[in-house]
Amino acid sequence: MVVSPNRDLVKPGVTEDARMLTHTGSTILRNELGVEETVESDNIVRWDGNRLYVEQDVFHNGQLVHRKYRRTVTEPVARVLWDIINRAKQ
Repeated sequence: MVVSPNRDLVKPGVTEDARMLTHTGSTILRNELGVEETVESDNIVRWDGNRLYVEQDVFHNGQLVHRKYRRTVTEPVARVLWDIINRAKQ
């Protein structure tokens, strides 16, 4: 993995076509809101200077409610990414 100038972590040789939006997981029933929630993401980990995050589009009952929602990457995932980056530097 390499860090591109726009601070995205990208696998070498991955084209724009390969980074299309994907559904992440299945539909979640949000009883408190009375909606079915689905999420789409480009699965690119980004760094804003303070935290690692993945941008996601969130849909309720098929209608877009959050565009480019920033979901923070968990600490265990961040540690694995850190190890991968450090190994790639060697």
